[in-house]
Amino acid sequence: MSDLKISLPGPEVVTIAGQTIDKLVRAGDGDAALLYLYILKKHGQKALSELEIAIALDKSKGWVASAMAVLSRIGLINLDDITGTKTENTTSPQPYTEPRQYTEDEVKQEILSGSDFSIVIDETQRRLGKILSPDEMLRLYGIYDNLRLPPEVILLLITHCIRESSTTGDGRAPSVRYIEKAAYTWERAGIFTLEKAEEYLKALEERKSIRGEMKRVLWIRDIELSATQKRYVDNWIEMGMEPDAIAIAYDKTVTKTGSLAWPYIDKIVSNWNNKGLHTAQQVQESENGQRAGTQGRGTQQGVQKHGEPNRADIERMQRLLNKAKNEN
Repeated sequence: MSDLKISLPGPEVVTIAGQTIDKLVRAGDGDAALLYLYILKKHGQKALSELEIAIALDKSKGWVASAMAVLSRIGLINLDDITGTKTENTTSPQPYTEPRQYTEDEVKQEILSGSDFSIVIDETQRRLGKILSPDEMLRLYGIYDNLRLPPEVILLLITHCIRESSTTGDGRAPSVRYIEKAAYTWERAGIFTLEKAEEYLKALEERKSIRGEMKRVLWIRDIELSATQKRYVDNWIEMGMEPDAIAIAYDKTVTKTGSLAWPYIDKIVSNWNNKGLHTAQQVQESENGQRAGTQGRGTQQGVQKHGEPNRADIERMQRLLNKAKNEN
């Protein structure tokens, strides 16, 4: 198989060797292929943490670890070079196992034993504003016992889910099933301490805050970004584009197309990124410099093309007129 060249927005070109493509195809792992493309795009940058990659690709740390393990196993990456940490290249993804099924009697005994789980139950009911059903208690106990999330991490997770539901949902408290799903995401991401949880939530909040600013300058109100729109915005954030620069790109796009044409604005933003322009000031200075150069060239071309006199021509004509008058 010959080498494959992938053209990215702007002049960026990524070349993948045919041998590499063969390895990815034989591995048959789409997640690994996606991660490999992301690593190629980031080639030459500082070592990336699993958390940074997870946030950039909107995946869990567990997803990143599994995909990295596949790439390492087939010899396409050195984990030391990617994450900056020592990792055995023989690591392989952990097989998925069904969570243990609990009985209501087990849950009741755990509560009566006076363990920390009874505190989790009381706090969860207080925060959700309801008495948990037997099925909900079973799910919560699975988070506590099967996933081994500490009580304080579980309560922080619940607080996060409540906040998310209040801002993106209909305002109702999240279901325990929703909390359970989020808990599995945290478990795969390796979040087992308050410090890790706070770090994870801080990164999510920062990304969410920048998205909000992007929505504001794009005049998107009262609706959430679609999956495709979110990918555009997250890619611009990944580039380091600031909202004030996106505001200029938005104005240019609407002026040219009459609407918010996402591929058109993405082309503008990608072009600026390739030139190292990430703020409104940088964009304006660049365009002012280009405009000044164009106007300077236009004046010279105007003399030759349209016969518009410049200062030297006017002075020459004035001398000829004065000479004619003197002769008369």
